[in-house]
Amino acid sequence: MPTAIARLVAAAAPFPRPARAAPRLVLAPVALRAATRRRSVPARVAADDQAAGVVGDEAAADGELEAARRATAERAARKQSERRTYLVAAVMSSLGITSMAAAAVYYRFAWQMDGEIPVTEMVGTLALSVGAAVGMEFWARWAHRALWHASLWHMHESHHRPRDGPFELNDVFAIVNAVPAMSLLAYGFFNGGLVPGLCFGAGLGITLFGMAYMFVHDGLVHRRFPVGPIENVPYFRRVAAAHQIHHMDKFQGVPYGLFLGPKELKEVGGTKELEKEIKKRIKRKGTVDAIQ
Repeated sequence: MPTAIARLVAAAAPFPRPARAAPRLVLAPVALRAATRRRSVPARVAADDQAAGVVGDEAAADGELEAARRATAERAARKQSERRTYLVAAVMSSLGITSMAAAAVYYRFAWQMDGEIPVTEMVGTLALSVGAAVGMEFWARWAHRALWHASLWHMHESHHRPRDGPFELNDVFAIVNAVPAMSLLAYGFFNGGLVPGLCFGAGLGITLFGMAYMFVHDGLVHRRFPVGPIENVPYFRRVAAAHQIHHMDKFQGVPYGLFLGPKELKEVGGTKELEKEIKKRIKRKGTVDAIQ
């Protein structure tokens, strides 16, 4: 009997309880969404900051570009004003000197033609006019090498630096050369005879060389004023290219002369460099003409 009761009690033992299910996280999606939002906010802020940085960089670049354009326009306007100022000065001085020289030549030869014609004096005047004009090229070459690039470099140096304004200290040399020319012209004009006639011719030759030098050197080479069709003359193009090489200092400053500059370069083996510079000038002129 006890055994049977024990069996009944054992059989009546409760069944094993099922495992409790994990509690449902009703707020989990909300928390997850909040966490996701919290994670995405810095990302959006970073993206916005990056976009703002790109926009700022573009704005800064546009500002720099606009500033560069304004600076270029101001520089071009200043250069144009400088060229206009120098052109006015060059034209006025050229017209003044040309008119005075022409009047002096006319009246002096008219006085010589009144009565007995002084053939010797007239021939001497004309011969020395040509001789002085040619001789000034050799004088300018010597002075350029021995004086301007030596003891007078403190004045001539302004010609080898970018010019700030329509004039430069080097322009003083033009005035210095004009003083003896005008003195010789005046002496020969107010006096008769062979010696005054020779002096008049020398002053006239120096004046002619100075005018030609101004148009070729200042106008054609350094573009301080427009020279028109002179730039298309092949010989003057070679002269301009040769003087440009002088400013490059490739052959120890050669050429020091102007109108015989190509010949000087040939003597030091610079013909190839001269031809190269001529091609550059032709190409540059074609580009400028295309833009205009």
